[in-house]
Amino acid sequence: FDRVSIQQWIDSGNRTCPITKLPLSENPSLIPNHALRSLISNFAHVSPKESSRPRTQQEHSQSQSQALISTLVSRSSSNASKLESLSRLVRLTKRDSLIRRKVTESGAVRAALDCVDSCNQVLQEKSLSLLLNLSLEDDNKVGLVADGVIRRIVAVLRVGSPDCKAIAATLLTSLAVVEVNKATIGSYPDAISALVSLLRVGNDRERKESATALYALCSFMDN
Repeated sequence: FDRVSIQQWIDSGNRTCPITKLPLSENPSLIPNHALRSLISNFAHVSPKESSRPRTQQEHSQSQSQALISTLVSRSSSNASKLESLSRLVRLTKRDSLIRRKVTESGAVRAALDCVDSCNQVLQEKSLSLLLNLSLEDDNKVGLVADGVIRRIVAVLRVGSPDCKAIAATLLTSLAVVEVNKATIGSYPDAISALVSLLRVGNDRERKESATALYALCSFMDN
């Protein structure tokens, strides 16, 4: 799927998709998928050494994640303990699809969303990072929107810290991979205008992530 291979396929005179065998246009043009590239750049690939780790380590990670989830969802947990749980869950969910699904199924999404509403910027940043990792699972993308993540993202884009704003924009890009989410995000009050504002006045990282999110959203005509 890399550009060089696709270009070689076309230059060899092929006019069909190598996967689906459907016909291409007479003079096909290659359009970079910046949204996908941004998502890939924000995802740390598991090394061969990690992917072949012993089963006992996988079981340990899952057991560890359960304890962290329990701390996060507990109403009696302090902000400090929630922050520690979020930080460790971010590391675990970044490389493990099974743990991402486990976190989602446990009800921890609601607790993470509550942390996004926090005035504590560090807590807010870690909760956004966790939600971004969870959004890497296709099955989670629509569910996160249904749980009310868009409202939180738009609020962060308006008044969050620079790092939180950049992560929030990246999260929108991830959610916009699903077509129905593009329409939902685009119709949400201030979502696109908040991205445009960030594009105008944000720092380099904020502008990059907001531009990528807008690129993804604008493939839906109404947006």
